[in-house]
Amino acid sequence: MSIASQPLPGAVAVEEHHDVDHTSVSLAVSTVILALRPKENETHPTLWLPLVRRLREPYKGQWALPGGPLNPNLSLEEAAASTLKRATNLQPGYLEQLYAFGDVLRTPEARAARVVGEPEPAPGTDHERVVSVVYWASIPATEVANTRVHENIRWFPVDELPELAFDHNEIIEYALYRLQNKVEYSRIAHSFLGEEFTLAQLREVYEAILGRTLDPANFRRQIAASKSIIDTGRRVEGTRHRPPRLYRYNDAQAYADAGPLGMYRERHEA
Repeated sequence: MSIASQPLPGAVAVEEHHDVDHTSVSLAVSTVILALRPKENETHPTLWLPLVRRLREPYKGQWALPGGPLNPNLSLEEAAASTLKRATNLQPGYLEQLYAFGDVLRTPEARAARVVGEPEPAPGTDHERVVSVVYWASIPATEVANTRVHENIRWFPVDELPELAFDHNEIIEYALYRLQNKVEYSRIAHSFLGEEFTLAQLREVYEAILGRTLDPANFRRQIAASKSIIDTGRRVEGTRHRPPRLYRYNDAQAYADAGPLGMYRERHEA
């Protein structure tokens, strides 16, 4: 026996399993696409997202997140951007990988059992396991009016969602949770706006994401301290009263922390 093949002192032998069937596991990519728009008869914007009506079983006729099986010729990010393009005909203001969802049984019934602490239902004999890599994206407010119109694609307010296919309600809840946390330490809120905006418009984005009203004076001080926006020297035209100032992003700051992989790519692409 060679030295390389000898077990290390104290090492625990791990039994190899060669009878595991991986053919029933598939990989999909879905995208949570968020944009700001007001509800009917309201002026303040809220978060909305597009859903796609399923045309085949399972869950035929129910709404679901845009997505599908991973194209072997696309990267994960390219697949997510392609999904967004098909659903909205737009380019994202921001695109980020959210999480991988891979519970053995990804159904509303299984999710309900987990919430109340009951045993999850067992998968059927014809069950196909799907692991979804989910991205979330933002659409600038200036582009929302140009989104694609289709009978099987509909925009919903995030607080008025129907029961969705699979575990997509849970995915959206997690996406909103992550967005609410990220907006506290990054300038991700700016990705929902156009190139120029007022402080009031920026505050409305924060309020829509956080779900609460913010004090205008405190908000102004916090944004000034962050140095994330720059005064353009221009004001909104056509207003009766004193026109508000217009600001733009400070391009020297990234939307959000790109993480270890993102920083690695930035260093090697520079």
